[in-house]
Amino acid sequence: MTIHTTRWPSGLHPVRGIMSVPELLVDDEGAVLIDTGFPGDLGRIRAAMTRAGIGPRDVRAILLTHGHIDHAGNAAALREWTGAPVHAHPLEQAHLDGVYPYSGLARVCGVLEAVARGVTGYRPARIDVPLADGDVLPFWGGLRVVHLPGHTLGHCGFLSLRHDLLFSGDLWVRFLLRTQLSPRIFTSAPERVVPSLRRARDLGARWIVPGHFDVADVRQLKFRFEELCAYVLRPRARRIV
Repeated sequence: MTIHTTRWPSGLHPVRGIMSVPELLVDDEGAVLIDTGFPGDLGRIRAAMTRAGIGPRDVRAILLTHGHIDHAGNAAALREWTGAPVHAHPLEQAHLDGVYPYSGLARVCGVLEAVARGVTGYRPARIDVPLADGDVLPFWGGLRVVHLPGHTLGHCGFLSLRHDLLFSGDLWVRFLLRTQLSPRIFTSAPERVVPSLRRARDLGARWIVPGHFDVADVRQLKFRFEELCAYVLRPRARRIV
Protein backbone atom coordinates (compact mmCIF):
# COMPACT_ATOMS: atom_id res chain seq x y z
CA MET A 1 0.00 0.00 0.00
CA THR A 2 1.33 3.43 -0.92
CA ILE A 3 0.87 6.08 1.76
CA HIS A 4 -1.08 9.05 0.37
CA THR A 5 -0.85 12.57 1.76
CA THR A 6 -0.77 15.97 0.10
CA ARG A 7 2.03 17.10 2.39
CA TRP A 8 4.82 14.95 0.94
CA PRO A 9 7.15 16.58 -1.60
CA SER A 10 6.35 15.79 -5.20
CA GLY A 11 7.87 12.52 -6.34
CA LEU A 12 8.11 10.98 -2.87
CA HIS A 13 6.21 7.72 -2.57
CA PRO A 14 6.50 6.07 0.86
CA VAL A 15 5.50 2.38 0.75
CA ARG A 16 4.00 0.84 3.87
CA GLY A 17 5.91 -2.38 4.42
CA ILE A 18 5.40 -5.20 6.87
CA MET A 19 7.79 -3.58 9.33
CA SER A 20 9.49 -0.54 7.77
CA VAL A 21 8.63 2.12 5.19
CA PRO A 22 10.79 1.99 2.04
CA GLU A 23 10.82 5.18 -0.02
CA LEU A 24 10.38 5.40 -3.79
CA LEU A 25 11.78 8.69 -5.14
CA VAL A 26 10.75 9.68 -8.64
CA ASP A 27 11.69 12.58 -10.90
CA ASP A 28 12.29 13.22 -14.61
CA GLU A 29 15.60 11.36 -14.43
CA GLY A 30 14.05 8.11 -13.18
CA ALA A 31 13.61 6.53 -9.75
CA VAL A 32 15.62 5.65 -6.67
CA LEU A 33 14.72 3.34 -3.79
CA ILE A 34 15.73 4.11 -0.23
CA ASP A 35 15.65 0.77 1.58
CA THR A 36 13.87 -2.33 0.34
CA GLY A 37 11.78 -3.52 3.27
CA PHE A 38 11.34 -6.99 4.76
CA PRO A 39 11.43 -9.95 2.31
CA GLY A 40 7.61 -10.02 2.12
CA ASP A 41 7.50 -6.41 0.90
CA LEU A 42 8.71 -7.04 -2.65
CA GLY A 43 5.21 -7.11 -4.14
CA ARG A 44 4.27 -3.87 -2.38
CA ILE A 45 7.31 -2.10 -3.81
CA ARG A 46 6.63 -3.37 -7.31
CA ALA A 47 2.98 -2.26 -7.03
CA ALA A 48 4.06 1.20 -5.87
CA MET A 49 6.39 1.46 -8.85
CA THR A 50 3.57 0.49 -11.21
CA ARG A 51 1.26 3.13 -9.74
CA ALA A 52 4.01 5.72 -10.15
CA GLY A 53 4.54 4.72 -13.78
CA ILE A 54 8.01 3.33 -13.06
CA GLY A 55 9.43 0.20 -14.69
CA PRO A 56 12.38 -1.83 -13.41
CA ARG A 57 14.85 -0.20 -15.83
CA ASP A 58 13.83 3.25 -14.60
CA VAL A 59 15.40 2.53 -11.21
CA ARG A 60 18.82 4.18 -11.10
CA ALA A 61 19.98 3.08 -7.65
CA ILE A 62 19.07 1.19 -4.49
CA LEU A 63 20.20 3.09 -1.40
CA LEU A 64 20.33 1.37 1.98
CA THR A 65 20.30 3.25 5.26
CA HIS A 66 21.63 0.05 6.87
CA GLY A 67 21.72 -3.70 6.46
CA HIS A 68 19.07 -5.01 8.86
CA ILE A 69 16.70 -7.47 7.19
CA ASP A 70 13.65 -5.21 7.59
CA HIS A 71 15.42 -2.57 5.47
CA ALA A 72 17.54 -4.67 3.12
CA GLY A 73 15.38 -7.78 2.84
CA ASN A 74 14.71 -7.34 -0.88
CA ALA A 75 17.97 -5.70 -1.94
CA ALA A 76 19.24 -8.77 -3.79
CA ALA A 77 15.91 -9.39 -5.55
CA LEU A 78 15.47 -5.75 -6.57
CA ARG A 79 19.05 -5.49 -7.76
CA GLU A 80 18.47 -8.56 -9.92
CA TRP A 81 15.12 -7.30 -11.24
CA THR A 82 16.13 -3.70 -11.95
CA GLY A 83 19.84 -3.97 -12.63
CA ALA A 84 20.35 -0.99 -10.32
CA PRO A 85 23.47 -0.96 -8.11
CA VAL A 86 23.20 -1.22 -4.33
CA HIS A 87 24.67 1.75 -2.45
CA ALA A 88 25.49 1.41 1.26
CA HIS A 89 28.17 2.13 3.80
CA PRO A 90 30.82 -0.64 3.63
CA LEU A 91 30.37 -1.46 7.33
CA GLU A 92 26.89 -2.77 6.44
CA GLN A 93 28.17 -5.68 4.34
CA ALA A 94 28.49 -7.86 7.45
CA HIS A 95 24.80 -7.23 8.23
CA LEU A 96 23.81 -8.02 4.66
CA ASP A 97 25.80 -11.25 4.84
CA GLY A 98 24.28 -12.20 8.20
CA VAL A 99 27.65 -12.42 9.94
CA TYR A 100 27.72 -9.27 12.06
CA PRO A 101 29.02 -10.14 15.59
CA TYR A 102 26.25 -8.72 17.79
CA SER A 103 27.06 -8.19 21.46
CA GLY A 104 25.25 -7.14 24.62
CA LEU A 105 21.51 -6.57 24.38
CA ALA A 106 21.79 -6.41 20.60
CA ARG A 107 22.30 -10.19 20.55
CA VAL A 108 18.50 -10.26 20.58
CA CYS A 109 18.56 -8.54 17.19
CA GLY A 110 21.03 -11.10 15.90
CA VAL A 111 18.78 -13.99 16.94
CA LEU A 112 15.68 -12.39 15.43
CA GLU A 113 17.48 -11.71 12.16
CA ALA A 114 18.83 -15.26 11.97
CA VAL A 115 15.32 -16.66 12.42
CA ALA A 116 13.93 -14.25 9.81
CA ARG A 117 16.62 -15.19 7.29
CA GLY A 118 15.80 -18.87 7.75
CA VAL A 119 12.04 -18.45 7.52
CA THR A 120 11.99 -16.07 4.54
CA GLY A 121 14.76 -17.55 2.42
CA TYR A 122 16.62 -14.24 2.55
CA ARG A 123 19.42 -13.76 0.01
CA PRO A 124 22.31 -11.42 0.86
CA ALA A 125 23.11 -8.52 -1.44
CA ARG A 126 26.53 -7.22 -2.44
CA ILE A 127 27.30 -3.54 -1.96
CA ASP A 128 28.16 -2.24 -5.42
CA VAL A 129 28.85 1.37 -4.45
CA PRO A 130 30.34 2.03 -0.99
CA LEU A 131 29.11 5.24 0.61
CA ALA A 132 31.01 7.71 2.78
CA ASP A 133 29.85 10.66 4.84
CA GLY A 134 29.43 13.77 2.70
CA ASP A 135 29.07 11.99 -0.64
CA VAL A 136 26.54 13.74 -2.87
CA LEU A 137 24.61 11.32 -5.06
CA PRO A 138 23.09 12.56 -8.35
CA PHE A 139 19.58 11.34 -7.59
CA TRP A 140 16.29 13.18 -6.90
CA GLY A 141 17.95 16.58 -7.23
CA GLY A 142 20.94 15.57 -5.07
CA LEU A 143 21.11 13.32 -2.01
CA ARG A 144 23.87 13.91 0.50
CA VAL A 145 25.05 10.94 2.55
CA VAL A 146 24.97 11.65 6.30
CA HIS A 147 26.72 9.04 8.43
CA LEU A 148 24.58 8.56 11.56
CA PRO A 149 26.16 5.61 13.40
CA GLY A 150 24.59 3.97 16.41
CA HIS A 151 21.75 1.79 15.24
CA THR A 152 24.47 0.11 13.18
CA LEU A 153 28.04 1.25 12.68
CA GLY A 154 27.49 2.10 9.02
CA HIS A 155 23.98 3.52 9.45
CA CYS A 156 23.41 6.49 7.11
CA GLY A 157 20.74 9.04 6.40
CA PHE A 158 20.14 10.78 3.09
CA LEU A 159 19.60 14.54 2.92
CA SER A 160 17.60 15.76 -0.07
CA LEU A 161 19.23 19.02 -1.14
CA ARG A 162 16.31 19.98 -3.38
CA HIS A 163 13.53 19.28 -0.90
CA ASP A 164 15.36 20.04 2.39
CA LEU A 165 14.31 16.65 3.74
CA LEU A 166 16.33 14.12 5.73
CA PHE A 167 15.62 10.40 5.43
CA SER A 168 16.94 9.35 8.84
CA GLY A 169 16.61 5.57 8.72
CA ASP A 170 16.38 4.01 12.19
CA LEU A 171 18.09 6.77 14.13
CA TRP A 172 14.65 7.29 15.65
CA VAL A 173 11.27 5.69 15.07
CA ARG A 174 7.62 6.60 15.40
CA PHE A 175 5.11 3.77 15.77
CA LEU A 176 2.38 2.57 18.13
CA LEU A 177 1.91 6.24 19.07
CA ARG A 178 5.41 6.33 20.55
CA THR A 179 8.46 8.32 19.47
CA GLN A 180 11.79 6.89 20.54
CA LEU A 181 15.44 6.51 19.71
CA SER A 182 16.71 3.28 18.24
CA PRO A 183 15.82 0.63 20.90
CA ARG A 184 18.91 -0.86 22.55
CA ILE A 185 18.11 -4.45 21.53
CA PHE A 186 18.41 -3.33 17.89
CA THR A 187 21.38 -1.00 18.40
CA SER A 188 24.99 -1.97 17.74
CA ALA A 189 26.63 1.12 19.29
CA PRO A 190 24.22 2.78 21.79
CA GLU A 191 26.81 5.35 22.85
CA ARG A 192 26.79 6.81 19.34
CA VAL A 193 23.03 7.28 18.99
CA VAL A 194 22.72 10.59 20.87
CA PRO A 195 25.63 12.26 19.01
CA SER A 196 24.01 11.14 15.75
CA LEU A 197 20.66 12.54 16.90
CA ARG A 198 22.35 15.86 17.65
CA ARG A 199 23.96 15.88 14.23
CA ALA A 200 20.64 15.15 12.51
CA ARG A 201 18.97 17.98 14.43
CA ASP A 202 21.81 20.39 13.63
CA LEU A 203 21.36 19.79 9.91
CA GLY A 204 18.18 21.83 10.30
CA ALA A 205 16.25 20.05 7.55
CA ARG A 206 12.72 21.30 7.08
CA TRP A 207 11.35 17.75 7.09
CA ILE A 208 12.66 14.52 8.54
CA VAL A 209 11.34 11.06 7.68
CA PRO A 210 12.29 7.97 9.71
CA GLY A 211 12.33 4.39 8.49
CA HIS A 212 9.41 3.38 10.71
CA PHE A 213 6.35 5.54 11.26
CA ASP A 214 2.62 5.17 11.76
CA VAL A 215 1.19 8.59 10.87
CA ALA A 216 1.59 9.64 7.22
CA ASP A 217 1.99 13.34 7.97
CA VAL A 218 5.40 14.86 7.31
CA ARG A 219 4.61 17.88 9.51
CA GLN A 220 3.63 15.66 12.41
CA LEU A 221 6.83 13.64 11.99
CA LYS A 222 8.96 16.80 12.18
CA PHE A 223 7.08 17.90 15.29
CA ARG A 224 7.67 14.51 16.96
CA PHE A 225 11.35 14.60 16.02
CA GLU A 226 11.78 18.07 17.53
CA GLU A 227 9.95 16.89 20.66
CA LEU A 228 12.30 13.93 20.98
CA CYS A 229 15.38 16.13 20.49
CA ALA A 230 14.14 18.62 23.09
CA TYR A 231 13.83 15.80 25.62
CA VAL A 232 16.97 13.79 24.83
CA LEU A 233 19.31 16.73 24.14
CA ARG A 234 18.06 19.06 26.88
CA PRO A 235 20.81 20.53 29.08
CA ARG A 236 21.28 18.48 32.22
CA ALA A 237 21.32 20.28 35.56
CA ARG A 238 24.78 20.27 37.09
CA ARG A 239 25.13 18.19 40.18
CA ILE A 240 25.95 20.27 43.26
CA VAL A 241 28.49 18.52 45.47
